[in-house]
Amino acid sequence: MKNTLTKQENKMINRIFWRSGLLFGSFNSVKMQGQGFAYTMIPAINECYKDDEKERTEALKRSNEFFNCHSSMAGFIYGLVYAMERDKAQKKSVDGATITNVKTALMGPLAGIGDSLFFNTIRVIAASIGISLCTTGNLAGVLLFMLLYGGTSLLVKYILIRSGYSLGSTFIERVFNSGLLEIVTKAASTLGLVMVGAMVASMVSVKLGLTWTFGGTEVVIQDVLDSIMPGILSLAVTFGVVKLLKKGYNAAVLVTGLLVACIILAAFGIF
Repeated sequence: MKNTLTKQENKMINRIFWRSGLLFGSFNSVKMQGQGFAYTMIPAINECYKDDEKERTEALKRSNEFFNCHSSMAGFIYGLVYAMERDKAQKKSVDGATITNVKTALMGPLAGIGDSLFFNTIRVIAASIGISLCTTGNLAGVLLFMLLYGGTSLLVKYILIRSGYSLGSTFIERVFNSGLLEIVTKAASTLGLVMVGAMVASMVSVKLGLTWTFGGTEVVIQDVLDSIMPGILSLAVTFGVVKLLKKGYNAAVLVTGLLVACIILAAFGIF
């Protein structure tokens, strides 16, 4: 692990840290934190590709893809992506697909760890201490909650950004020199696809409300479809949207169209 960072590297890590506070600034249903992630990484991308407009544009597009992770645990991804973009620009040791796949593969597991650690543990402990003081009219309870919960979140994020960058530089160099880059790329790609599939299964839900009556017996159409393959409609809608996106349709237009279609179909009792 690279323990000593240059003055420029420290400066860039600090810029990434402060900009990461706006990760949720443009949260939306299409890319979630994607635009916030891109905003966070702009200084690093501009530094890595300052003399290559085409590569800078591609890097910005990579950073502006779908992203969803815990705000503190995402720090490790910031640092790692910075290291990988730097290696791509200077050594050509990784490609854009690898950077995207590694980011996608990490955001899910790190989000789970962050939610469990911060939301379910640190927040509860900090709130219990703060509430006990607030019930006695002590304003220190509010300040203590902010310090314990917010302060811990910021500290962990800053440490993870540095760790991600330091580990990333060394890790990429070792993988490249040992010839394992192809294996790592394929593994990251596979895990990334698994994570995307898991998100589709958990976040996309399309269920019919139609029922048919045959010979006095009421048949729920959704149950019939589930017996064929659970979630088949959700999968069909997902693939349909992906197909339209590949054809160049605007994501905002598709989201609006889906919303309107759902309202109309629900009004007729289809959904």
